[in-house]
Amino acid sequence: MSQVRLGRGDALVLVDVQADFVTGSLAVPRGAEVIAPLNHAIARFAGQGLPVVATRDWHPPEHSSFRAQGGPWPAHCVAGTPGAAFAAGIAVPPNAWIVSKATESHGDAYSAFQGTDLPRRLRDHDVRRLFVGGLATDYCVLATVEDALDLGYEVIVLGDAIRAVNAKPGDDTRAEARMREDGAVFVTTQEL
Repeated sequence: MSQVRLGRGDALVLVDVQADFVTGSLAVPRGAEVIAPLNHAIARFAGQGLPVVATRDWHPPEHSSFRAQGGPWPAHCVAGTPGAAFAAGIAVPPNAWIVSKATESHGDAYSAFQGTDLPRRLRDHDVRRLFVGGLATDYCVLATVEDALDLGYEVIVLGDAIRAVNAKPGDDTRAEARMREDGAVFVTTQEL
């Protein structure tokens, strides 16, 4: 197992490690398994003074993605509710950049880059390489990785710190293959 050298220009992106996605209304199967490896990654980044970004769905109560409004998902991650809080056990540092997405009633945002100030923050801190883990592989992780690659970032996916919804069996495998094909590199958090 080779070690990945962390340094200036690197940032860790924790994608939607929220209560509703771990134990709540839209729990990802085995979602809690991402917490320990992500905490290891957080300790490595925080220990070197590197940026840690924590994204979150921060939906209004009548968000268009909810079934009650004709969307595909149960109500989840409603802004200010316990389900929208970061999951128990995830050690989000006090100085983490919190990125709230899908904050308007209409239109979803799976990617951390969609409708947020994340691109500006990354530019302002000269970030060039993103390490991405969280939930869910086949939705928000995939969309975030794809947008990051499109924007010219080098992207490393923390393969032991992602889990999938798998609405269709094999969605996880397809999402991982797509990220690799598009240029993402996969490592484990133990390689950090």
